Amino acid sequence: MRGLILFATRLGTLMRSRFLAIRRYQLWQMAGDAVLVAIAWFLAFQLRFLDEGGSLPARYQDLLIYSIGFVVVGKVAVFYAFGLYQKWWRFIGSRDMLRILQAVAVASLLLVLAFVLLQPFSTPLPRSVAVMDFLLTTMLISGSRLVTRLIKERPDRGSRIPRGREVLVVGAGQGGQMVVRELRLNPAIGETAIGFVDDNASMKGMRIQGISVLGGTDEIESILDETEPDEVIIAIPSAPGALRGKVVAACRERQIRVRTLPTVFELLRGGVQLSQQLREVKVEDVLGREPVVVELDQVGAYLEDQVVLVTGAGGSIGSELCRQIARVDPKLLVMLDHAEDNLFEIEREMVAERHFSRVEAVLADCKETERMFEVMQRFRPTIVFHAAAYKHVPLMESNPLEAVRNNAIATRITAETAAAARAERFVLVSTDKAVSPKTVMGASKALAEWAILAAGERHPETRFVSVRFGNVLGSSGSVVPIFRRQIEQGGPVTVTHPEMTRFFMTIPEAVQLVIRAGDTGGTKGDLFVLDMGEPVRIVDLAENMIRLAGFEPEKDIAIEFTGPRPGEKLHEELFGEKERPQSTASKRIMRAVRDEPVDPAWVEATLDRLERFVQTGDESNLAEAVVEIVNEPGGEAAKIY
Repeated sequence: MRGLILFATRLGTLMRSRFLAIRRYQLWQMAGDAVLVAIAWFLAFQLRFLDEGGSLPARYQDLLIYSIGFVVVGKVAVFYAFGLYQKWWRFIGSRDMLRILQAVAVASLLLVLAFVLLQPFSTPLPRSVAVMDFLLTTMLISGSRLVTRLIKERPDRGSRIPRGREVLVVGAGQGGQMVVRELRLNPAIGETAIGFVDDNASMKGMRIQGISVLGGTDEIESILDETEPDEVIIAIPSAPGALRGKVVAACRERQIRVRTLPTVFELLRGGVQLSQQLREVKVEDVLGREPVVVELDQVGAYLEDQVVLVTGAGGSIGSELCRQIARVDPKLLVMLDHAEDNLFEIEREMVAERHFSRVEAVLADCKETERMFEVMQRFRPTIVFHAAAYKHVPLMESNPLEAVRNNAIATRITAETAAAARAERFVLVSTDKAVSPKTVMGASKALAEWAILAAGERHPETRFVSVRFGNVLGSSGSVVPIFRRQIEQGGPVTVTHPEMTRFFMTIPEAVQLVIRAGDTGGTKGDLFVLDMGEPVRIVDLAENMIRLAGFEPEKDIAIEFTGPRPGEKLHEELFGEKERPQSTASKRIMRAVRDEPVDPAWVEATLDRLERFVQTGDESNLAEAVVEIVNEPGGEAAKIY
């Protein structure tokens, strides 16, 4: 008995706390639904006996009067259990309509069962009344919410302003409809949508959100000429670069401003307000290839609850690695860099802006063996991403000793100290310049790949892999910010050769594929290569950037060809002559298989020789010797030392 009383007391306390937790707007909504349920119940009885003169028999009048309170309380309780009062009516959507239908169906079924099994009243409930009550309740409950949304979404007469700028929206899907709805709800923006452009032929002529679909992007020029909009908004976050480029080119010819919704990566990292999300079209939007989309929560699941160390954490690739690794909830993220300012910025961003506090900022240099051993032993990372490297080709040609020391020797030091700390995985970020290198920078990265190969043989308990990819748009010192500065200064934009091409990928794309490659199953120093799509002509990139800035190439901004720099190749490659691509289970990631494998023992001996050579400080013949060694691994060039 005492247990029953205690249970009843706790149940009462719980119900009281739940009731007190109900917000005021929920009480108003429950009261409104109670009235609608009562109306539906009353009308169901009236319609049932409409053919009999409209008057209810006495016994059914009593049933209506005595049961209406029972029905109202029961149905509202079921609606509350289904969560119909968890949001304002004005924010109702299609999924909420389905939930309303389910709630009304369950409430009506329970009502019928109660009348049949419990028989609370002497007069049985007519089946036709139950059916009509279900239909009427569904209509009133759902209709009240739809009407509320229509009223709320209609701007107040006093807040309306003239049409303002006319906007053409490319994309009639969810993104485009969101744009139109936002413009309608916020007249202060001063823009009015006048039409959609969508490549779905079946939608042409349809009206969506009260606006017509005028045609596809193949007709964009004629549509622009007919409508003469003030602005075009590309509202397709996953739109390929070719589509964006087509729209931008047509608009630039007519001096029409173009803005776009952010890409999938920016949407995941950004806010939700349209006015903040819309931005100018950037050069990476018009690369002419399908964007890489990776479900990071799945491919990066192996990082969850692990200690992850990122070297070069303040750099372009390293900082983006930190941002994306933080999204999969590691146990600890160790950010290591020897540049104080860069490390300070990424730590401040992670803690103050992204509110991810499980980070450690470590100021250290990968070239210092004792310091790296101390860091690895202190944190015992499970996974290491080695992104620290020197990458500027002309600068490395002038400083070959530092290129080899930082890119090759430091990679071996980091790999060895990680293995000593029993790291499970080690991922080296490499570059396409390591393929058949003609520069010290490329050769030093090729040596770094070989250092990982040798480490994989020496330490089989750690999974060592290298990931090779091409140029990264927007990274520090890359061609895009250089071209942007030159355009801002009025030109000329300098391109080394009219036929020069490069592979390009955005920073978020490259980093997500690097994270995926870390779990692709490589062993003993496997080398993975990212599918970069088709190479892009540098002169085309320069012309696109000039047009995106609102100028015409050669007319407003000149393009000047300066000639290739020493060792610079016209066309970069992702695979060497003695390498062949092999598919993997991961889309857009291939394994580079060498027809003539490099001997790990020779790699170790060569790195030892190079390290001693670097320590002497004699760089007179280092650059040429290093390139020869890389292009003839194990050959006569190795005997130079």
